[in-house]
Amino acid sequence: VPALATERRFAQRLRKCLEEEQLLDGRYQLQQVPGGRVALPVLEEKLSQLCLPPEMPCERVRIQDPVPSRAARRRTPAQKLRDELRRLLGGTWSEELERDVPHAWQRHGDLVLLSEDSFKAAPWERLGSALWETVASALGARRVARRGRVMPDGMRTPSITLLLGHDGWVEHVDNGIRYTFDVTKCMFSPGNITEKLRVASLPCSGEVLVDLYAGIGYFTLPFLVHAGAAFVHACEWNSHAVEALHRTLVLNGVQDRCHIHTGDSRQLELRDVADRVNLGLIPSSEEGWPVACRVLKKDTGGVLHIHHNVEAPPAPAPPQSPALPAERGSPEAAGSGGEAQHPAEHGGKETLGARLRPEWQRWAEATATRIQGLLAELHGRPWRTSVLHIEAVKSYAPHVHHLVLDLECRPLLP
Repeated sequence: VPALATERRFAQRLRKCLEEEQLLDGRYQLQQVPGGRVALPVLEEKLSQLCLPPEMPCERVRIQDPVPSRAARRRTPAQKLRDELRRLLGGTWSEELERDVPHAWQRHGDLVLLSEDSFKAAPWERLGSALWETVASALGARRVARRGRVMPDGMRTPSITLLLGHDGWVEHVDNGIRYTFDVTKCMFSPGNITEKLRVASLPCSGEVLVDLYAGIGYFTLPFLVHAGAAFVHACEWNSHAVEALHRTLVLNGVQDRCHIHTGDSRQLELRDVADRVNLGLIPSSEEGWPVACRVLKKDTGGVLHIHHNVEAPPAPAPPQSPALPAERGSPEAAGSGGEAQHPAEHGGKETLGARLRPEWQRWAEATATRIQGLLAELHGRPWRTSVLHIEAVKSYAPHVHHLVLDLECRPLLP
């Protein structure tokens, strides 16, 4: 860091001069240097503007290990990023550029993933690689990428540009599970963390599970590592996700308890094997319902975890009744997170608890009816379906919520 060194008795006068001319670099403290002198950090790009009185004796030096100032240590990463970019651009900083700097980003190991609307203004392009090196330095990263729109190819392939670095493979630790994937080829959904934590706590010891839309293992791994599933059949048709899932299984030492079925899960040949089926696809997993019914154990049945996006208008808050949380951790959050107060058996007299939004209840009941019909048609005998739980995972769009229905399915004995 460039600095001006002077005798201690002149240090305060020099500091005042530098502050008046806005040349003092506030990121660093004043430091002692050999010879009983004090060094004041200055902004290198403004040294040419320096004009000190002749009676102010000082010399230019370099501080090899500058100590951050208290103010710098208090800065958030976003503030630090803005300060570094403002310094990089000098006098060309503007409100337009201020709006273009991201307030948040995803971090995967040493890679930061910026939002698609970051750094789109023309002045940024002229900076070239210096921009991305500054971003990486400010955010404590080595690689920088920018997210684009998800491609409508049925595999949710991300459109991501690697801006700094040569390799998109990253590692992400979630609830003690190590995921690895190529960020330029596979999606990672941090918004599903509440559901991953929930399935990790389910009592699956000794069970066989089929994960119809495994991806890189969002739910396959929690079922194996934490919930104690004996074996998982993971279905995935995206070759990049399959490679990531292979690596992730090995990273977590559970590769011997999982078989990956590559291809379209609708063509899955498994039958009569599952105690539990995960259908983690949104906006709808409906095309997988017939497959889920086929893989359930025909003599004992099991549980389906059915993901779906359900639309509901804003719910008016009753005068003395807590609102049902739309999302864990949201300002509305209070209570059971969408759990029915009493399980509702389809065809019985029980109803879902009043804490559920009516639209969610209607969707759950309609789904139970459909699954009951599919199972009866497949096996030629009646089945019972019971709503065990409805989980609100997150808001997907205005008035649209990502829900998960835990549906128990059992054959009726003759």
